Amino acid sequence: MAAPINRRTFLGQSSAVALTAAAIPVVAADEAPESESKTDDKSDRSVILIWLNGGPATIDMWDPKPGSPTGGPFKPIPTTGAGDICEQLPKLAKQMGRLSIVRSMNTREADHGRARYYLHTGFMPTPGVDHPSYGAIIARELSETRKASPLPPFVAIGKGTVGPGLLGARWAPMLIDADHPLANLTSTASNDRNKNRLDLLKTLENSYAGQTRGFLAKEHRALIENTTKLVSSDAKKTFDIEQEPTKTRQRFSDTTFGKGCLLARRLVEAGVPFVEVGFDGWDTHADNFTTLKDKLLPDFDQGISALIEDLVERDLYDRTVVLCMGEFGRTPKINSRDGRDHWAKAWSLVIGGGGIPGGMVVGQTDDEGREVVGDAVSSEQVMATVFQAVGIPLTKHYVDRHGRGIPLANGAEPIKELVAS
Repeated sequence: MAAPINRRTFLGQSSAVALTAAAIPVVAADEAPESESKTDDKSDRSVILIWLNGGPATIDMWDPKPGSPTGGPFKPIPTTGAGDICEQLPKLAKQMGRLSIVRSMNTREADHGRARYYLHTGFMPTPGVDHPSYGAIIARELSETRKASPLPPFVAIGKGTVGPGLLGARWAPMLIDADHPLANLTSTASNDRNKNRLDLLKTLENSYAGQTRGFLAKEHRALIENTTKLVSSDAKKTFDIEQEPTKTRQRFSDTTFGKGCLLARRLVEAGVPFVEVGFDGWDTHADNFTTLKDKLLPDFDQGISALIEDLVERDLYDRTVVLCMGEFGRTPKINSRDGRDHWAKAWSLVIGGGGIPGGMVVGQTDDEGREVVGDAVSSEQVMATVFQAVGIPLTKHYVDRHGRGIPLANGAEPIKELVAS
C-alpha cells in the first residue's frame, strides 16, 4: 500500500526526495460526471478520525457486560445517551448524547496490518490494487469546493494512518508529531540553501517528468510546491497549539493525545477537510485492565471529551464528523496474563457530529460479548455513513491503472439508524 509522505523530507536531502517520489504508486482517478456532483451544500464539512492504534478493548469501554464471566472489573455508568459506558470514562459520559455507539461491528480480520487497511479503506488488502483511505478520498473530494489554502487537506497526527493509494501523492497525509507539531515545518538550513535544494530537485524532476512514468514527478512537484507555500505562510501557525490560551490547553491536557485533539480542532477550524489523530498502545494482550485504568482511559477521556466540548462551543460540531475506532476489538475471554487478545467478530465504535444522530446505540452483542445479535455492521458501512454525512455521493467511483472500477466504500450503504432524517 502507498505509504504516507513525511513532508519534512523536502527540507533535507533533495536526492532522497526525488527517490521517494519515484517510489509512490500514483494512478489517475476518474472524474465524477456532473450528475454526480454533491447532493447538497456540505462543502464546509470536515472529519476527525480518532484512531486507537492496536485495537481497543471495546467490551471494557462501550459495551460493558457486568456480572458476566467476560465482563472484567469495570462497572458501567449511565450517560447522556441511550447506553451505559465504562466508569473510567466519566467526562465522556456527559458527551454521549452527541455520539452514537455502534455495538455490532463484525469485521472478520484480526491481523493488525490487514485490519488497519480494511478499516481505513473499506476493502480487504488485494494484490495489485492500492485502495485510497478515508483521508485521501475526503481530502480530494472536499477540496474541490473550497478556496485554495496552503494548509494540507489531509493531516495525520501520530501513528496508524493509511496513505492515498491510487489517488496519488497529492492526497497523501502530512505526518505530524503532536508533541512537536512544527518540527516538519521548520528548516535548520538557510533560505538560500533551501532554495538551492529546491532548484536542484526541480531540475531532477523536470528531467524525469518526460519519461513513461513521469506523472510521479509531476505529482511530487505539486506536493513540494504546496508544502513550500505552507512553510513560508502564516498558515503554519495553525500547527502551533501554544497560540491557544493556557486554560484551553489545560482542558485538553498536556498528554500527547490531548495535544493531538487540540491540534485537530485547530486544523478543522482552519478548513482542513480530514484530520486523523492516532493514539498508540491499545494492543493489551497483558495487563489490560491496569493499562486501561492507569493510562489509556484517563488520557482518552480527557482528550476526546474536551474535543467534543470545544467543537460544540465553537459551532463546529454540526459540520465535523468525529469517528473513533481501532483495528478491531478484543476477546471477551480474559487470558492468563490478565489481558485480552484480538477479536473482530463483535466490537464497538463511536461516531457523531456532522449531522449524524447522537445519543443512540446501534446493534448489540450477546450476554458475554462474543457474537453480534442480529444484523452486523461492516467497515464499508461505516465509511459510507461518513461519506454521506459530508456530502460525497456514494455512486462515485475511481478507476485504477488496469481500468477496474473502485466504488467508494466498496459499494456499501450507510448504517440506516445513523442516516439523518
